[in-house]
Amino acid sequence: MTDFLTAKQLQDILRVDRTTIYRMADSGRLPGIKIGGQWRFSRQQIELWLQGQSGALPLVPAPDPDSLAPEHLDARQIFPLECVQLIQDGFADLLGAMLLLVDLEGNAITRPSHACGLHKAVAAYPEAYQHCVSQWVRMAQDPALTPKFQANALGLLCARGLVRVGSEIKAMLIVGDIAPEPWPPGRAELEATAARMGMPFDILVNHAGEVHHLDQEGGERALRHAQRVADIFAHIAAERTTLLGRLQRIAEITQV
Repeated sequence: MTDFLTAKQLQDILRVDRTTIYRMADSGRLPGIKIGGQWRFSRQQIELWLQGQSGALPLVPAPDPDSLAPEHLDARQIFPLECVQLIQDGFADLLGAMLLLVDLEGNAITRPSHACGLHKAVAAYPEAYQHCVSQWVRMAQDPALTPKFQANALGLLCARGLVRVGSEIKAMLIVGDIAPEPWPPGRAELEATAARMGMPFDILVNHAGEVHHLDQEGGERALRHAQRVADIFAHIAAERTTLLGRLQRIAEITQV
């Protein structure tokens, strides 16, 4: 096994034409050296270069060539979480609502961004929080493609954007913690909610006012951006999946 790749071998890995490889090598954008007039590319340098294209992703070996197809990847594997979290945090602050990326079983992929005080209080009680998770699962089963607000177990409004990777929906972007009008509910309704969710009534009352309030324009903006941000995450996931496939091909060549 040689430590250097030919342009043809690199072409098979990167899936670009050889002219592009030569042009990138000539301009210094691709690490390589000329030996006897022929370009050669160090396996190690190409691995490092590929990792640098997506935030220093680790080399991920996989014995099955099809294992890196989107349908075989877990939702957590297809997102560069640090990058996605920063984007999510920024949009949550701009929209004035909570954003959270979850898989289709309602499991959180990212940390909640701009979560309200009531959300944080509920999250401290597993039985109560499970009601939120169950709501997200139901939202995943909703065939509607356009985001729309619906009330969760607390009575707060939430919507979801679908994250599609390839032909498969892999995750959802939840937009929530938004109070309907009027808010907060009366004492009797809060008592019923606390009993249903299995959390102390005084905790629910103390945090009931700690929610996000959006006017009509703000609510419409949140709905518009729910799918737009989800589409951004879908694009990132597709790029990462492609890169992982390239890294896998590098791994296969180095194991020969």
